Amino acid sequence: MKGKFTLIAALLANTIALTYAAPDPNFHIYLAFGQSNMEGQGPIEAQDKTVDSRFKMLSTVDGCNNRSLGEWYEAIPPLANCDGRLGPVDYFGRTLVKKLPEQIKVGAVVVAVAGCDIQLFEKDNYIEYSKEQPDWMVGRINAYGGNPYGRLVDMAKKAQEVGVIKGILFHQGETNNGQVTWPSRVKAVYNDLLSDLGLKAENVPLLAGEVVPESVNGLCAAMNDIIKTLPETIPTAHVISSEGLEPQDDNLHFSSAAYRTFGERYAETMLELLGDVEVVDNTSECWSEKLGYSCCSENNTRVVLTDDDGKWGAENGEWCGIRANPAAETCWSIELGYPCCSTSECKVVYEEDDDGKWGAENNDWCGITSENTIC
Repeated sequence: MKGKFTLIAALLANTIALTYAAPDPNFHIYLAFGQSNMEGQGPIEAQDKTVDSRFKMLSTVDGCNNRSLGEWYEAIPPLANCDGRLGPVDYFGRTLVKKLPEQIKVGAVVVAVAGCDIQLFEKDNYIEYSKEQPDWMVGRINAYGGNPYGRLVDMAKKAQEVGVIKGILFHQGETNNGQVTWPSRVKAVYNDLLSDLGLKAENVPLLAGEVVPESVNGLCAAMNDIIKTLPETIPTAHVISSEGLEPQDDNLHFSSAAYRTFGERYAETMLELLGDVEVVDNTSECWSEKLGYSCCSENNTRVVLTDDDGKWGAENGEWCGIRANPAAETCWSIELGYPCCSTSECKVVYEEDDDGKWGAENNDWCGITSENTIC
């Protein structure tokens, strides 16, 4: 092992500054999208302004509350954008971190536009749909770069660099009230997300909330009968009841108290689906210590050299051993800073090197695995 060091000193010098974030299996990521009730329309009160540091949000817009696009912050509302307020994701995350093992962190990636039709999240329809909307909605759409779906995917990929997506939260339908084709359109958006992010439905359920119910004179309450059928179209969908939740005076949006309860209901459903959550040991025995070298820090997974002992990186001018990365067992390219290619369609091999075969998705490289079919 040591005899190889001098032969690659130049390589070490060039790569020592290159580190890549490894997905932390104990950082659970949840995507959320929809219209105004997902954006959040509840007044933010004192109790909502403090949060467990284990609950984070990835900013999906730029400049809201001095937050920068694509950066992580404590999940203090608003989570979607500066037009939003308190919503269901706030107490979804709070409930999860309260009930999951303390080693588990929760991250939220929220994209929502008040008043929008499901068309806004459809790849083939969002451009024409956006052209027909009032200025106030166009402003919200433009906050997401003119493409809310695209922004959700981009931010989800960024979140995948540091964590593992566990579920997708959804609240939308008021604008599509009474449309029986809505479940199939939701399914298409859900499938697009799974494909674009390399996810499997059985591992990433869709949690869909009902609108303000008829029992409290909800203006779009009839939509709940259609929402309830969603699992018939999407087997991995789960409907979150809104029964008993009080609305605001408009009978369209929930009260702040109702949003808190609604978020808890989303969380309780997710906790049932997760079952007994085991903490993945990120501090396993450091195999390189017996060779006189420490292990690399958790955010350094750049492989400089592989030999019979294992994979080696570099830190502070010294070699370090890279611990096994559970996520990389099925996706070799994660260690190189790239996701693996989705398996929804065959892949073209654009390049092959010592690491493996490379394809391309969404204008970026992706690693081709044995699960992919080569075109």
